[in-house]
Amino acid sequence: MMLLALESTLIAHGLPYPHNLAAARELEAIARAHGAQPRTIAIIGGEIKIGLSDAELQHLARAQGVLKLARRDLAMALAQKRDGATTVSATMFLAHRAGIRVFATGGIGGVHRTPKDEGRRQKDENAPSSFIPHPSSFDVSADLPELARTPVAVVCAGAKAILDLPATLEWLETFGVPVLGWQTDEFPAFYSRASGLRVPARVESAEDAARVIQTHWELGMSSGVLVCVPIPHQDEIPRAVIEPHIERALREAEERRIVGGAVTPFVLARLAELTQGASVRANIALLKNNVAVAAEIAQALQVIRPT
Repeated sequence: MMLLALESTLIAHGLPYPHNLAAARELEAIARAHGAQPRTIAIIGGEIKIGLSDAELQHLARAQGVLKLARRDLAMALAQKRDGATTVSATMFLAHRAGIRVFATGGIGGVHRTPKDEGRRQKDENAPSSFIPHPSSFDVSADLPELARTPVAVVCAGAKAILDLPATLEWLETFGVPVLGWQTDEFPAFYSRASGLRVPARVESAEDAARVIQTHWELGMSSGVLVCVPIPHQDEIPRAVIEPHIERALREAEERRIVGGAVTPFVLARLAELTQGASVRANIALLKNNVAVAAEIAQALQVIRPT
């Protein structure tokens, strides 16, 4: 049975107990139901865990002081024998190290919006953002460089809607990361099915996606491949509904001088409050959908190139 990587930040930092434990168990069950063996990745007591027992899931769901780990944080957590939940970048790195080729997540990180971007978007929502191809010029998630250098297929609902989506797509193009739309021509906007931005290529099935992924790697490419799956129709929050809440949450973060890695958790928490929990329900729904699609792609990839 093909292995499917799952991250652990949802458990430690995304949802309160016991909802986090229930969600983690359900995602693993969905993977199994669709023919893949889930491997939730984390660090427990300074040890890398490629797959958690139920007791370890419970520990991670209840524990206090669990670190949020990007790639750069892994050595520190291991050396100091800490507990840590992996983000997209750390999960990709550890999954590749363990030989796992497919990873399901909610939404990737990307290029963060700036106050200048916010003002321009108020004038023209669909205007492309300016792009300066130098990492120090703006706030870029560690997820993007990980996608550029680690050959793992990442199945997601696009980038988180609180980000600068046009700039994120431009970054992925510049650094050679294929972006595939799962039965869509548009880049999904996490909570919403449409962003107004086109994807470079569309795939209709797991077999289509697996052929592109495998061919990419057979060419000697070292980057990952992004498969973008729109949130199911019944679970989406339209852009016109969610965008004012996003802008308000971002303004509040700026007013409170929240910066760096603290921005996304703050904004997501405020969105949950402003939408009366609708954003959290949408997040869980798209995660379930992504896991099901990723499991099918993992199976198809196994047929093309058995491990």
